[in-house]
Amino acid sequence: MIEFKNPHFAWLLLLIPLLLAIYSFSVYLRRRQLSRFGDIQLMKSLMPLASRFRGWVKIILICAAIFFFVSAIMQPRIGQVVAEVKSKGAEVIIALDVSNSMLATDFSPSRLECSKLAISRLVENLKEDRIGLIVFAGDAYVQLPVTNDYMSAKLFLNSINTNIVSRQGTDMSKAIALAMKSFSSQSEQSRALVIITDGENQEGNPVEIAEIAHKDGITIHTIGIGSTEGAPIILSDGSMLKDKAGEIVMSRLDQNTLKLVSSAGGGTTTIASQSSLGLDAILQSIKEMEKKELMSEEFKAYYEFFYIPLTLALILLVLDSLILERKNKILHNLNLFRRNRI
Repeated sequence: MIEFKNPHFAWLLLLIPLLLAIYSFSVYLRRRQLSRFGDIQLMKSLMPLASRFRGWVKIILICAAIFFFVSAIMQPRIGQVVAEVKSKGAEVIIALDVSNSMLATDFSPSRLECSKLAISRLVENLKEDRIGLIVFAGDAYVQLPVTNDYMSAKLFLNSINTNIVSRQGTDMSKAIALAMKSFSSQSEQSRALVIITDGENQEGNPVEIAEIAHKDGITIHTIGIGSTEGAPIILSDGSMLKDKAGEIVMSRLDQNTLKLVSSAGGGTTTIASQSSLGLDAILQSIKEMEKKELMSEEFKAYYEFFYIPLTLALILLVLDSLILERKNKILHNLNLFRRNRI
């Protein structure tokens, strides 16, 4: 099925009826002016080289050229080709904590920015595996569904900030529950969930949910980012987060909860350092997982053929330039198609 990439240029086709209307009116005015000098048929005999139809042929050629030229700039194309692509790999969902505590500065420039950089490097090392992104704080949302489009993953990753989830807190249980719904049905026993968080202000019961997820074939790894000494939380306006008593809030890493969650999920807990977030070790364990054959749809590029109407438009304009409004005197005198009178 043919469709157009730039259909908004279709309004230019209104030039065709407008041009025909203007030319028809000019022909009418010309005949009206000639009729003032005498009988129309007599005037025709006095102008043997004048052509009544050549003007119409030329204007029709111009209108057709406009039609094809507008069609060309609308960029006609034939529909996308959808193909099924088979690959062997695992499905990896990264759940990233975006609560305000991730703005703490014990990791430069912040825990959140350091995590995003490490995830970006992880994406670069993936090959046939699929990746998905979940952001969570007091609630959890899918930022990117599971995909093998690594470029999109990096673009979505760049847009993540602490304002993306309105409800504050750190509820890992909601992130795990959402991840269980986000894996595809064909990735059984090849599913990995990587949770990056400081584990502070924990809500819900993530350990119980982690056990259920592990029975469903999901291996849960946790990465703790932050220091046990704690660090202040720098807000977007440059001020430090304070509690109700006006004291500066110090955000500290909760290692115990992270270890309980990863143990229940059959995975490992890694404590990030300034030099490494610990994703490399987790990536290695993901590579060692059983690889399942994954089916995905790949959308290939449209086949565009704007050059065809563009070529036709140019040919019509050349024809229009070759046709004169008056009859050719030499050809007219040849008298090829008229019978000689005796």
